[in-house]
Amino acid sequence: MDGFKACFEGVCDPRTGNAGGHQLIDILMIALCTVLCGGKTAVDMAEFAEAKLEFLGDFLELEHGPPSHDTFSRVLRLLDPAQFGACFRRFMAEFAAASEGVIAIDGKVSRRSFDRASGKSALHMVSAWGCDQRLVLAQVATDEKSNEITAVPKLLEMLSLKGTIVTVDALNCQREIARQIVDQGGDYALALKGNQGSLHSDVRLFLNDPHAQTQTSAPLVEADHGRIETRVATVSTAIAWLQERHQWPGLAAIGKVCRTRETGGKTTQETAYYLLSSVLSAERFAEVVRAHWGIENRLHWCLDVVMNEDQARARMDNAPENLAVLRHLALNIMRKDTSKGSLRVKFNRAAWKEDFLAQLLTLG
Repeated sequence: MDGFKACFEGVCDPRTGNAGGHQLIDILMIALCTVLCGGKTAVDMAEFAEAKLEFLGDFLELEHGPPSHDTFSRVLRLLDPAQFGACFRRFMAEFAAASEGVIAIDGKVSRRSFDRASGKSALHMVSAWGCDQRLVLAQVATDEKSNEITAVPKLLEMLSLKGTIVTVDALNCQREIARQIVDQGGDYALALKGNQGSLHSDVRLFLNDPHAQTQTSAPLVEADHGRIETRVATVSTAIAWLQERHQWPGLAAIGKVCRTRETGGKTTQETAYYLLSSVLSAERFAEVVRAHWGIENRLHWCLDVVMNEDQARARMDNAPENLAVLRHLALNIMRKDTSKGSLRVKFNRAAWKEDFLAQLLTLG
């Protein structure tokens, strides 16, 4: 418990008066254990606390017995999400300080967290994913009536970027974001589309010129789920003319990835263009671009399919954001476990075997 208590230090208990009968640390630990066992709601947390009272009593006080679902709901709704997010960052502090490799940044909407009655839109959480370590490094919710572009700078401030390559989608290919990444000691690989106007046109025309000075990788062929995909990466550092015209912060190279997909007898082709702040070989550039998809395949897909996040119906106050942080925390703990089995199997195993759940808690 010492490690978790250290993480949860500084979180102000939002309850007042008689509502504070249960210790906040006990409530948060039960909530985390419930999510580790596949639970999703305040009702699940209350049921878990009652069913596992003897197990929880080994490391929690619970002098007033198991908390009710109203207690869990009240705490999740009123708990300051900024403070709770800081708990998550303290949990990840040791890893984040030594992070390296590719960090992918992307957003995800919890589709059923909207509230028509109050006019509140669905939670849009932007996450930083350590592609090499397969862990969530940090997350931040977008402001109401805002978008990812305003959230990404706040997220970057939470990270140690030295020695990393940050990847973002075309929406977040912005001068200010590129400059911030470089100023924090990192490098970037920014997807480039038409939102940058003439810059996109210039990069596309240059890289598609057969006489341009470029380096091209050998075709990489992958076959899976009835689909055959061939990818070819091209990089160029002959960009003095481009920088003179556009003066993009930290730009050192440009690149493109051509993808050819064969599915069900149909063949489709697409080309994606990128801005790079470091000189990469064509092969390394292809690896970095491919790594970005880990945030979709290993984070967002797992949240939706394994943890059923899109069906989470918590809507009131801060509950959607605090539950999202709990899911990220539980997912990281599961990722740190090295035993055999898929994520789905491990969530079930935690629910069925108390010794495995206790083992997971020691990873924190």
